[in-house]
Amino acid sequence: MSLNTLLLQESRAALTGLAALLLLHGSYASAQTLVVDRYTVLAATPTAAEQDLLGGIDRITFPMDVVTVGDALAAALESSGYRLAVSAKSDASREILMPLPLPNAHRTLGPMPLRLALQTLAGPAWRLLEDPLHRLVAFERCPAFAEELPSWSM
Repeated sequence: MSLNTLLLQESRAALTGLAALLLLHGSYASAQTLVVDRYTVLAATPTAAEQDLLGGIDRITFPMDVVTVGDALAAALESSGYRLAVSAKSDASREILMPLPLPNAHRTLGPMPLRLALQTLAGPAWRLLEDPLHRLVAFERCPAFAEELPSWSM
């Protein structure tokens, strides 16, 4: 065999292998994937944070003009698409929680899921309630703290 024939056979084998590789690679591409560049293929699906708006990991730093828990909750929810619920039933609880001073320990939170940051701001006496249909959040007192307030607490 001549050198030219050997090179031609090797080139054909290499091209056949490359064609097979391209066919195999093409079979993995679908409507759910996106080829970004030569070696990067991304799933064309929403991220976990995009699907669960309160589950996204974030680091929150409150400016100095945020002085109450209510201000901090509103600021934390600002870019999430959620807002604090306002109803006659929650007004009594809101009057207790919202005007509380924001502790310095809570001035910077995270990185943590927004859901956990909201619960941290409210504290252990409160349970976070979510309404994903209307994108509302509210808080109710936990059963251990649901009885009337002691006279010395006011």
